[in-house]
Amino acid sequence: MPVNAIPAATTLTYRMQPHERACFHTNAKKQGEKLAFYFAVQSGGSFDIDYEVRDPKNNEVMKGHKERQGDFVFAAQEVGEYSFCFSNGMSTFAEKVVDFDITAENEQTEPLQPITSKASGKEAATKEMKPLEDGINKLADSLGGIVRQQKYFRTRENRNFDTVQSTTRRIFWFGAIEAFLLVAIGFLQVYIIEMLFNKSSKMRV
Repeated sequence: MPVNAIPAATTLTYRMQPHERACFHTNAKKQGEKLAFYFAVQSGGSFDIDYEVRDPKNNEVMKGHKERQGDFVFAAQEVGEYSFCFSNGMSTFAEKVVDFDITAENEQTEPLQPITSKASGKEAATKEMKPLEDGINKLADSLGGIVRQQKYFRTRENRNFDTVQSTTRRIFWFGAIEAFLLVAIGFLQVYIIEMLFNKSSKMRV
């Protein structure tokens, strides 16, 4: 009785405005179906976001406040539409860029066959294929780990780039203000010296 796992994935990048709440949905076709939920804030503010997951009956499955990223897998307890919501309500001016991934894994099983000589041969072939299936499943797990690592490094890269940009802007404005102050002080010194010379000339007269 071979089992085939068919993942249905949705990977998106979404830009959230201040005070915005956005929800995304996926369907669970049967109880026990695995739902995977990954998100990471790529840029904006303190790289944090509020999230919430609700089942078809609007019951809370999980939630978090001011989280930078998360990676969760849970089994669907109800059949129907699950909601994955993000909220940027804590931000007054900062917009956030959120990378997220919603995956539903559907397992399909073949119906049982009557035990005949033909079925016995099929069972023998299935036993021979078992090591291959195990190897494929291990390879899929390894690829999943690599994908998660890539997402993690991409998030780190985007956050570091955003920090560099923010630091560059601060250095620019600090330098501009410093240059303005130097020019203003120079004009002020010239004005004070000119005033002193004018007073000394009047005293001599």
